Amino acid sequence: MGDAAPVVVSATGRDPAGQERRGRASLRYLEGRMHRHFDEELKLLKERLLTMGSLAERMLHRAVEALVKHDGTTLPEVFAIEKEVNALEVQIEQDVLALIARRQPVAADLRFLIMAIKIAGEVERCGDQAVNIAQTTHRLVAELPIKRLVMPPILAERALKMLREALDAFVRGDVALARRVLAEDDEVDSLRDDVFRTMITYMMEDPTTISRALSLILISRNLERVADHATNVAEEVIFLVEAREVRSEQEKGARLQGAKAPSPTRPAEPRP
Repeated sequence: MGDAAPVVVSATGRDPAGQERRGRASLRYLEGRMHRHFDEELKLLKERLLTMGSLAERMLHRAVEALVKHDGTTLPEVFAIEKEVNALEVQIEQDVLALIARRQPVAADLRFLIMAIKIAGEVERCGDQAVNIAQTTHRLVAELPIKRLVMPPILAERALKMLREALDAFVRGDVALARRVLAEDDEVDSLRDDVFRTMITYMMEDPTTISRALSLILISRNLERVADHATNVAEEVIFLVEAREVRSEQEKGARLQGAKAPSPTRPAEPRP
């Protein structure tokens, strides 16, 4: 049997090689622990963003529900939730700045943190649009309704669908879903234009509807802005996953025409 390798011992009786191995092992342990803690912080940040998105969706749903039912009962909830949404935006921004200062992230982690602040801002603006709709609806419910509304609820449904899909794409890092959100924006723009044309017809045929018709045009614009914010969230998801900007108007005009689904047939708005 061969002789065992000699163990080098310093004059102090310590094993330098063993100390180095233990030092490397300790460093790997600390790095792993710090990375796990960082992952937990990122997970908490994502959960806050999702909570914020869910609250904004609820605000929009309650505001549109009041419009459709011509009943302002659900409107106070919209204003109450706005405070929660605003507080979450501030908290998310503070969390991100603290993480950047402590962790000094790079590459995908840094893109995620920057995206988190941007998405929080987009979601908060969706909440602002819900408040605008609620304020306008509060005035509308005090007047006679303009017959049965068809287009505004459909517009609201499409805008909410886009926001929901954009947030889902963010959760899953799903670029295909994010691109679908971009493609759906044109349909929302078309629906907004339909509302505008219908309301113009109402006002021309019956001048007493002018105030109410203008309010509905304003609401359609608010809903179209929700879709725009959802589009911005989808663009941030694509940037996070692919590290590529998709904001140029030229690229937006050419996006996914082959994958774009045909718009469903929309019912005509009844005349007053």
